[in-house]
Amino acid sequence: MRRNTSRSYGSIARSFHWLTALVVLANIVLGLTAVRLPMEALEAKVQLFSLHKTLGIAAFAIGLARILWALTQPKPVPVHPDRPVETLLAEIMHWILYAALVLVPLTGWIEHAATDGFAPILWPFGQGLPLVPKSTLVASVMASIHHVFAWVLIGAIALHVAGALKHAIVDRDGVLARMLRGRPAGTGAIQRHLAPALMAVTVFAAGAAFAIATRPDDAGPSAVLEQAASQWQVIEGELGFSVTQMGSEVQGGFSDWTAAISFDPDTGLGEVEVTINMDSVSIGMVTNQAKGREFFDVENNPVAVFHGAIRPDGVRFIAEGPLSLKGHEATVALSFTLQIADGIATMSGETVMDRRDWNIGQGYDDESSVGFPVALAVSLSARQ
Repeated sequence: MRRNTSRSYGSIARSFHWLTALVVLANIVLGLTAVRLPMEALEAKVQLFSLHKTLGIAAFAIGLARILWALTQPKPVPVHPDRPVETLLAEIMHWILYAALVLVPLTGWIEHAATDGFAPILWPFGQGLPLVPKSTLVASVMASIHHVFAWVLIGAIALHVAGALKHAIVDRDGVLARMLRGRPAGTGAIQRHLAPALMAVTVFAAGAAFAIATRPDDAGPSAVLEQAASQWQVIEGELGFSVTQMGSEVQGGFSDWTAAISFDPDTGLGEVEVTINMDSVSIGMVTNQAKGREFFDVENNPVAVFHGAIRPDGVRFIAEGPLSLKGHEATVALSFTLQIADGIATMSGETVMDRRDWNIGQGYDDESSVGFPVALAVSLSARQ
């Protein structure tokens, strides 16, 4: 029988139940394993997270389909209507499980959509979501909520399994057989109450509040650079970079940097000294790893300094000179456009560097995990 009756689950409901169990349990194992892998095993870590995210979208689709099917079916009656507390707790747990089937993968999906690159989803869709901006803050908040909701789901599954075993081993009342083989069980009538649904809402609201309240602060750099004396004072600007990670482009940048600029518009000659606070780096969900010893080693190398000589280059300009970073020095040539109007200079430039020149990403000696080229992009406005 495909459809439910008042005393049994049909084959479709049972299939949804066991398919959901298989997918969710597999994904829990994938997620916990990926989280615990060290960054030294980056390739394996990223592959596991990609599988986790991909299977998460499958779990989301299956969960929605299961809920929609359940809404069209009669719900089998309680097996023990004479045990109101037990029946209420079981109903609350079912509401929590149904909600978690949607909320856990959805929060993880939003986290993924709000950031770039790290561990792509393997489905031919899903890297982005409508109305979800690329935002480190959104990704961070959703990551915290996803983490808490995942543990709510794990706890609910543990209680659900314990209850099923109690029914099978202690009570021997046919509850498990009803879901395994569709055997009828239970008497009485369905009692519908709002209390279980409200309790489930309360659990997830409390979980979201806890996740947000305990989320690590998006702290800025521990120290901020003082503004450098300059002939041209920077009004605003951005210093960003991108690198390929596991075949996907990841965007990053620095929020704290200063530029001391001297420039003669008549000759097109000048000099620039840029000081970068390396602790201000941001690169999505792997910011902490970027600050670590293998990459920027911010603790031992808190600043990077670029000394460039500016000269014309056709219709563009070039700032060329040494970049001191992580105890190493290599020449960088930044090509840029420049416009000056009403005493305001606006420039936009880019260059491509090789991370190996500064021993960035030591231990990642091929491009299977992290690409060698790093694209740097600079834009600023300055007033004389």
